[in-house]
Amino acid sequence: MMYNRDIFARAELLLGEQRMQRIAACRVILFGVGGVGSWCAETLVRSGIHHLTMVDGDVVVASNINRQLPATTATIGQPKVEVLRERLLQINPDACITTIYGRYNAESADSFHLEQYDCVIDAIDSLKDKALLILNATNLPHVQLFSSMGAARKIDPTQIKIADFRKVTGDPLARTLRHYFKQIGQFPARKFLCVYSEEILPNSQDVPAELREPRANGTLAHITVIFGNMLASLVINQACGDN
Repeated sequence: MMYNRDIFARAELLLGEQRMQRIAACRVILFGVGGVGSWCAETLVRSGIHHLTMVDGDVVVASNINRQLPATTATIGQPKVEVLRERLLQINPDACITTIYGRYNAESADSFHLEQYDCVIDAIDSLKDKALLILNATNLPHVQLFSSMGAARKIDPTQIKIADFRKVTGDPLARTLRHYFKQIGQFPARKFLCVYSEEILPNSQDVPAELREPRANGTLAHITVIFGNMLASLVINQACGDN
């Protein structure tokens, strides 16, 4: 596949033509385009990923604006995947951006055909849906899974790391996932890398009524941006053949 050499001239200077071709040919599906996933999506497209499918069932709300790429005062009420698709096509009009306004869960899982992709990116918040995606993706030998652990309640970007899921420490979401896998008697079939941080800060005040929902915690943009970019870096390295 030929990429646009004008748009990606600086990337080609660093990576060379063969790697840029491999990046352009890589097929990626991203689940969740909120605080982490949205920045991951943009970095992927700016890095030369041509085939990107984005899955998310949420619309933009005001409380997203502090950290999510699709969220502005003008996009409130719009599906995140559609806002993001429009932006990504402005970056690279030749990209093949597919959007699915929905969720990955037990009822919908079979419809996504994960086997058709090279890389699966997990930026899902829901514990059961996240666990199901991890189990299904790791059962496909040729599909590479990359997963985000919790990005909330963190301030220090220097504590963000990448590790195999089994070696992630200090992250409550990873701990809860491991407990859930043990509870249901199913475990990931193989290793996969995660972005995480051991830093856990308390919320400095009670959660207001309008934010009372499962997993509502304080979150800052500079942390979610880095989580998303680190996920994207894993995909780019994989596509280049450097992992």
